[in-house]
Amino acid sequence: MLNNEKIVCISYSTWDGPYTKSTVQLMSLLAKDNEVLFVEYPYTIKDLFYGFTGKLNIPAARLLGIKNRLKKETTAFQSSVFTFIVPPIIPFNIFQKDWIYSLFLKINTGIYRRSIKKILCKLNWTNPIVINAYNPIFGETLKGAFNEKALIYYCYDGFLTDRRGMRAYQADQTFSSLANGIIVSSDYLKEQKLRYNQQVVSVKNGVDFDLFSHFAKASPSGSTRKKIGYIGSIDQRFDIETIEYTVSRLSHCDFEFVGEVRNQKVEETLSKYPNVTFAPPVKPSEVPGLLHRCDAGIIPYIRDEINKNVYPLKINEYLAVGVPLVITDFAKLSDFDEYVKVAKSKEEFHEYLVHELATDNAAKIQARIRFASKNSWQARAKQFAQAISDFKNCTKSKENNL
Repeated sequence: MLNNEKIVCISYSTWDGPYTKSTVQLMSLLAKDNEVLFVEYPYTIKDLFYGFTGKLNIPAARLLGIKNRLKKETTAFQSSVFTFIVPPIIPFNIFQKDWIYSLFLKINTGIYRRSIKKILCKLNWTNPIVINAYNPIFGETLKGAFNEKALIYYCYDGFLTDRRGMRAYQADQTFSSLANGIIVSSDYLKEQKLRYNQQVVSVKNGVDFDLFSHFAKASPSGSTRKKIGYIGSIDQRFDIETIEYTVSRLSHCDFEFVGEVRNQKVEETLSKYPNVTFAPPVKPSEVPGLLHRCDAGIIPYIRDEINKNVYPLKINEYLAVGVPLVITDFAKLSDFDEYVKVAKSKEEFHEYLVHELATDNAAKIQARIRFASKNSWQARAKQFAQAISDFKNCTKSKENNL
């Protein structure tokens, strides 16, 4: 397994925030047996401006160096992780001309490299394992910058040109072929990455089972008016047509959507129904209590190319509380065939939801909880650590044979 290693995670996410993040969970658990430096999302000068104008919540003092950019965090799993915020970089995705884009990529890479090297020197770390977490634009340019013993690409979502741009799409492919190994979060992503690299392992999202099990149901609520819950971002992935069809036919049920509304059309469409409410995002620690109040959960994503990559983090959280779950058939999730209803049409989605509400019982609830217990973050972290260890050993073996 993986022990006493220095791990640098160059992340595309922040450490804090209203949602559970797989990278944060996994690094928190790896930190139990290793030292971890979590390099947070690279804020730009534009982000800094939006922060000053109140349009964006950012750690401005740390970003500017007024407060220490390096911080030691105690995690939910009682481990310690160093988090680090690099100085603001220059926004460069807007540049159409390749030579201008390449120039600013080089400048921003320099900011990344110098600031991280300075911290590694301060920590007295050498030859770390570097994990690039969904940040492939800087994957190739930072390769070898820290004299790493292994370079791992953690890719937990797909890339489409209309989401992060053609350059991110191309960088993902290039970096996939350069990394010593790739860890992905779904079987579909594994199929895609095997085109570029034979060292690919699937480690799916998990659940903080110890936290969620405290809110596990023992039996259905018995309430005549049922509550249907959705927790998470409400964005372009959301299947408005399916949910409006269902909401309009289940006027005796209350639908509660908790999360940031990034697709205003969803709220505009559904708010006209009196049995629909929207609530702002909550802290991850508040999610189990909200799910406990639900009689059923839903994950209504549209069926498109990007959603084929998804293994929803929330799916195990619903099950860990014992809540019946109905989802659209946006991805291949055969692991859940016995425990989750997968609808192929809006009519089927409505029918499954009605059926699950009517037939739920204590035995089904316990079966869901038992299944979710096998998908804890602790179990996933062991798989993740084993994959890194295997990639590291494979890299060392190749170097010895040269």
